[in-house]
Amino acid sequence: MSDIVATHRKAHHDYFIEETYEAGLVLLGTEVKSLREGRVNLQDSFARIEREEVFLYHCHISPYSHGNIANPDPTRTRKLLLKGGEIRRLLGKTQQKGLTLIPLKIYFKRGLAKVELALARGKKMYDKRATEAKKTAQREIEKAHKQRR
Repeated sequence: MSDIVATHRKAHHDYFIEETYEAGLVLLGTEVKSLREGRVNLQDSFARIEREEVFLYHCHISPYSHGNIANPDPTRTRKLLLKGGEIRRLLGKTQQKGLTLIPLKIYFKRGLAKVELALARGKKMYDKRATEAKKTAQREIEKAHKQRR
């Protein structure tokens, strides 16, 4: 049972999602309490591999409301926990042109903070239009089927 805290809503609109991975999230002090309150923004965040470690950038976790002056920086770089084989596989794939790592959602699984990372390729404007046209056509088909009943 997982408790979803935040999702990156525009991820499927802006990217083609090729693979997903589950990674642990290293947090400090009151960040966990702030995360449980749902005070997180994944909008501009991305992940990068450096020295065989994965880091999450620009993930904004607001300071805990009842915290003290020792609250960590809201947009600090956070380490992600993945297995060595997964990191090496991701390193090889992210070096291909156009592939990047983006977080899709943050959730709690058995009390631990997890991030669902996606290996994604950015969509061009015409790809976004084609996807939107396909969705619209599918909705109209379903609407027609519903009216026939």
